[in-house]
Amino acid sequence: MSLGYAVRVAEDAAGREACFAVRKEVFVGEQGVPEDIEYDAYDAVAVHVLAVREDGVPLGTGRLLYGEAATGKTGGDASVGSLGRLAVAREARGLGVGVALVRAIEDAARARGLTAVDLHAQTQALGFYQRLGYVAYGPEYPEAGIAHRAMRRAL
Repeated sequence: MSLGYAVRVAEDAAGREACFAVRKEVFVGEQGVPEDIEYDAYDAVAVHVLAVREDGVPLGTGRLLYGEAATGKTGGDASVGSLGRLAVAREARGLGVGVALVRAIEDAARARGLTAVDLHAQTQALGFYQRLGYVAYGPEYPEAGIAHRAMRRAL
């Protein structure tokens, strides 16, 4: 089955709400992340990327933090962006949506002059990110009750 979709930066309130809906479905609904920690102050300053099916149904999302907003997640390096909150709706998994979202976030990072992108990967997703050129570093740690590893890819 072919699933036509487009990936774009969510530049208006409706687009951001669609991003938040996918995050709620995946992180809160499927993974049990408490809703009060899923959304944070960074959402107001992040670049949100949205994958939308041809009929307008949101399929996936991710966000990029950069500049001062990213330094707490990147070891203080303002030249490194932070990819986060990557979520793909169950119906769209395995169809390339996650890859398209990551590449769109990397493009947004390049457009802002960043030299690399960091992320905090759930350990079950390490292979996905490794296939996209990310390298894990540091120890495993819990985030929202889920095991994670830090990863980075130079742009």
